[in-house]
Amino acid sequence: MIKIKKHLLTTSIALLSLTSASALATTYISAKALLDVKTGELKANPLIAIDEGVISQIQFNKKPTLTTNDELINLPELTLMPGLMDMHVHLTSDPTVSRSERIGQSVPRMAIKASYFAKKTLEAGFTTVRNLGAEGFSVIAVRDGINAGDIIGPRIWAAGPSLGITGGHCDNNRLPPEMKYTASGVADGPWAVRIKVRENIKYGANAIKLCATGGVFSKGTKVGIQQYAFEEMKAIVDEAHMRELPVAAHAHGTNGIKTAIKAGVDSVEHASFLDDEAIALAKEHGTWLSMDIYNTEYTLSFGEQNGVDEENLNKERLVSKKQRDSFKRAVEAGVNMVFGTDAAIYPHGDNAKQFSRMVEFGMSELQAIQAATINSAKLLKADKQLGQIKTGFAADIIAVSANPLKNISTLEQIPFVMKAGVVYKQ
Repeated sequence: MIKIKKHLLTTSIALLSLTSASALATTYISAKALLDVKTGELKANPLIAIDEGVISQIQFNKKPTLTTNDELINLPELTLMPGLMDMHVHLTSDPTVSRSERIGQSVPRMAIKASYFAKKTLEAGFTTVRNLGAEGFSVIAVRDGINAGDIIGPRIWAAGPSLGITGGHCDNNRLPPEMKYTASGVADGPWAVRIKVRENIKYGANAIKLCATGGVFSKGTKVGIQQYAFEEMKAIVDEAHMRELPVAAHAHGTNGIKTAIKAGVDSVEHASFLDDEAIALAKEHGTWLSMDIYNTEYTLSFGEQNGVDEENLNKERLVSKKQRDSFKRAVEAGVNMVFGTDAAIYPHGDNAKQFSRMVEFGMSELQAIQAATINSAKLLKADKQLGQIKTGFAADIIAVSANPLKNISTLEQIPFVMKAGVVYKQ
């Protein structure tokens, strides 16, 4: 009986393979133009062939020869671009919900929130994101659900719980001591932080985040003050890199930024208080800066009504202008820059509103787009599969109604989104 069942199973698999092979189809996209994000060249009348979620051919001024199962998506008024990438989001967090209410949310509730915001983010044209911190491995579960086809969302690099010192920015200091609560990413000392990295990886993290300084939205921390010592940061980086995972360091303050760079982190998040030495170190080490220069206005306009404490609003007032000055100086110096917004400080789906701020504070339109495409792909070490419309790359493609090199705000309204050859918005 066992042999018969095994034979039937083998036959079924063979028949399924034959059926699938006969049903294979090519999807074609034709459009008004294609933006080469590497060169800035706008190429007219592209025809892109997609097989099994991968770009198989790119031609110009051609018409496809369609077989029975092939599909043509014709976008005669639109310009094609690679899907956008945001290197700093928090999909579990909702800026319209007060922090006191968030404390009472369970991990399953956070995962449901994250799945909802993941879909909004994808529909906004962001086909890849890096989620830098979430309790209970909730976003890792959402990522796995997206990959399995259970829910809709972007590709996700998920860090799991952020690593931080006791009482620091990535701990929770809002509860009384008798509750004895410590955030799940807290670890002190080089070996303890190595264990925490290993634990995150055990439960599915494909990125690691550490908190090198205080932060704007924590209680009782100063944004400019370093938290982890060099030895602790180095241990985190070495452990993560040994497992080939990228490391992001939350760092506003100058000393924390420089220590994180010397420890070998792949990216520094926020990077608010840069001095000349920090900029020189970033260039020397090839460190990527991810600077969230959009969300200040939202926080200062809506923070109080959304339950943001006065302590946190004051820290935002302290950081905002300094961070934008630092951004401008980093751009002028030619430091590696990626697109990171800290989505959840403002509503998810508004990620592209940062592009205009990046141009306002020193970048060209092409530089801003490159930050959210080829640069972000390099940071993730995925630049052979993501970040460009190119043969052999994933078919992560968006379309826009105007040339974004002339009007960067056109990226705020995306009429067409494809990820891995599947259309999610048209």
